[in-house]
Amino acid sequence: MSRLHATVALAGNPNVGKSTLFNALTGLRQHTGNWAGKTVATARGEYRYMGKTYALVDLPGTYSLATQSQEEQVAQEYIASGEADAVVVVCDATCLERSLILALQVLELTGDVVVCVNLMDEARRLQIDVDPEALSQELGVPVVAVSAGREDGLEELKRVVAEAVGEKRQPKAPAEPAERVSLAARYAAEVVRAQEADRMRRQRRLDRILTSKATGIPVMLLLLGLLVWLTVAGANGPSAVLTALFARLEGVLAAALASAPAWVQGLVLDGIYRVTAWVVAVMLPPMAIFFPLFTLLEDLGYLPRVAFVLDHAFQKARTCGKQALCMCMSLGCNACGVTGCRIIESPRERLIASLTASFIPCNGKFPTLIALITIYFVGGRAGLLPSLEGAALLLGTLILGAAGALGCSRLLSATVLKGMPTSFAMELPPYRKPRVGQVLIRSVLDRTLLVLGRAVKVAAPAGAVIWLAANVQLGGQSLLSWCTGALDPFARLFGMDGVILTAFLLGWPANEIVLPVMLMAYLATGSLVQLEDFTALGALLTQHGWTWVTAACTMLFSLFHWPCATTCLTLYKETGSLKWTGLAMVLPTALGLGLCFVLRLVVQLFCPV
Repeated sequence: MSRLHATVALAGNPNVGKSTLFNALTGLRQHTGNWAGKTVATARGEYRYMGKTYALVDLPGTYSLATQSQEEQVAQEYIASGEADAVVVVCDATCLERSLILALQVLELTGDVVVCVNLMDEARRLQIDVDPEALSQELGVPVVAVSAGREDGLEELKRVVAEAVGEKRQPKAPAEPAERVSLAARYAAEVVRAQEADRMRRQRRLDRILTSKATGIPVMLLLLGLLVWLTVAGANGPSAVLTALFARLEGVLAAALASAPAWVQGLVLDGIYRVTAWVVAVMLPPMAIFFPLFTLLEDLGYLPRVAFVLDHAFQKARTCGKQALCMCMSLGCNACGVTGCRIIESPRERLIASLTASFIPCNGKFPTLIALITIYFVGGRAGLLPSLEGAALLLGTLILGAAGALGCSRLLSATVLKGMPTSFAMELPPYRKPRVGQVLIRSVLDRTLLVLGRAVKVAAPAGAVIWLAANVQLGGQSLLSWCTGALDPFARLFGMDGVILTAFLLGWPANEIVLPVMLMAYLATGSLVQLEDFTALGALLTQHGWTWVTAACTMLFSLFHWPCATTCLTLYKETGSLKWTGLAMVLPTALGLGLCFVLRLVVQLFCPV
């Protein structure tokens, strides 16, 4: 970084546009990482003003500095350390009273504060008028009004910050929490003039639909079903294109390795390259669709309402309603769901949410689930109705996963992680027009590519292991054949066979390769294969003894089994414990085997196939 003139910290509540302001000020001159010793992400960057360079530190979004969560602790410790020459407290012009509570807490730690009242454009649309000068007189520090999304007021903010850096103001005397709330209410009443706008009335009408007991959950399920359908349907074409592209690249790589020994060609091409290419081709398109759509819902302001609607169910399970947001993130990737658990303040409830994140099927499980639903429960029919039937069955699978997560959360809270659910302040932000460009950048860079990178790291060595298992001979049989034969008696207790269970074991690095490994074992090939369509796949599976019961048990086990290697690695990094990581693997596996055993037994007793 350039030689710095000063360091400026950004503090503020979630959803006040702090990240938008940070991005607008720093542009591409930024980097991300974790705080030392903490699993709390931070962004740091720099901007220039009047020929001088300023470092900008984006503190974690928090409602308070009461040090209940790691985010609050990090923000409190950094501000109190005096490392920042000035602290910019970003406030929401549409809900100033709530934001001022944090501003008053910051003023008790340092007097070097500039208050930035953001979202002024949105406040005007809501017919809310904020007087920055009057607020500055009340607080005794500079106040600047900006609209970060439109980049209005940024030059004025830079000027005021530059002036504040050279001044050393004394912090305010600490106040009681109740007095602090009263002060925020009084200041807001004196500097804000508002009348109920049509937009606010529309928001309240929407909330009566989206958060009511009668319609909240049906609307949520409808939106979730639409999200899944768009992800699945939209990913097919790009996946096929990527598969064809990787096939051509494989030809180029094969030509480059033409003079290498046969075993080297097989290990590199049929093992490492083909498995990695399959993972990328299958994972990238769904994530590139799901994460932007998910982030759009987040930017729109809908996801906090999901947590509000589901809070009662999680309270019954003695966990936190914020776990609903982590479950939504798990739909894209379980590893993202685990990292998303950082938003939960209680360590006990954060751990419960992390341990049950893999109960929600990620996009890596979708190919297996969709293929089996299409072949055995939709009948391979084409058209709108079969497509809707398949989407409904897939949605039912997701609901079953959520039910399993709730049930195991209740079990954990009653046994190894006893405790009562904690209360938390839940903000229902105003509905906002999503910032599509920013959403795309954030979802692709911060989520899609991050998760894909982790998956590739485990898929490449896994490809080598799978190829060796399929090609190393022992007593006239490959290690893969020995493994499937040894596991077959055990697997049949649960309605599956040895090939299926072996495929799940070898698919630990990435769920995407479970179905290809099954095909490789059934066809006795030494490398991953892909059949042309579901009809050919169904014929092959039926030829090897599959029935609808086999398909149902395989779907259940696909839904409930150990997390993939990427998620396990993330769990270990988040918990720092092999014990909890191991429990996260045992819980879903035990549930999946139990459900498969019960289903096989019921069918055998009452409706034998």
